[in-house]
Amino acid sequence: MSQRQTPSIKIGMMLFPSLSEIEFMAPYGIFSYLPNTQIYRIAPTLEPIYSDTGFPLIPNTSFEKVPELDVLFVPGGLGVTAKLEDAEFLQFLQRQGEHARYITSIGSGSLLLAAATLLRGHRATTDWSSLELLAMLGAEPVADRIVVDCNRITASSPTDGLALGSAIAQALLGDAIAQETQLRLDYNPTLFTAGFPELLPAETFARVRAEQQTLSRARLQIIRRITSTV
Repeated sequence: MSQRQTPSIKIGMMLFPSLSEIEFMAPYGIFSYLPNTQIYRIAPTLEPIYSDTGFPLIPNTSFEKVPELDVLFVPGGLGVTAKLEDAEFLQFLQRQGEHARYITSIGSGSLLLAAATLLRGHRATTDWSSLELLAMLGAEPVADRIVVDCNRITASSPTDGLALGSAIAQALLGDAIAQETQLRLDYNPTLFTAGFPELLPAETFARVRAEQQTLSRARLQIIRRITSTV
């Protein structure tokens, strides 16, 4: 996309071990087409970060060197559990969130925004198995695909990464550029019918829910600890 007359935009995408690769890469694909946009892949150091699939992601800036961001983006994934107790990580989110034009996440990444107090009192979404945890951290959970509240934009599931990226592009640059970006990616979104528990047969939901229990219990214990110290 040509560098037309648009304001300079700085997008910061957080990296951490065992993040969801698809939740990171889908929005990245949208952001990479936006004009006059710098994408910062952020981690404490410039060492490679390995996603939940083992794919290496390379940071291009550290916590100390990243500028004030227009967009703060946090993916979800298995690695969220450890980051809920990472004070340096959460403090970085809080600092950047004070100045960012948009505070955004996908999946369980919203738990990290909430743990950094950035979703307190705001409507937000997360993956269906974490909605109760989001409420414990002071947010108002909404079971929807994309939730916009003031300058908070959150998405619920890995399959919503392109939709989230498009929503952020629209907020930053308007309808025309967001639509052009979707066309360049041949992205013609349709809604699926199996993303929320109420849309599934009870036995199917029970099987999937059982797989989530261990992770949810671990996160619940951490959230109880960190909220009891506030």
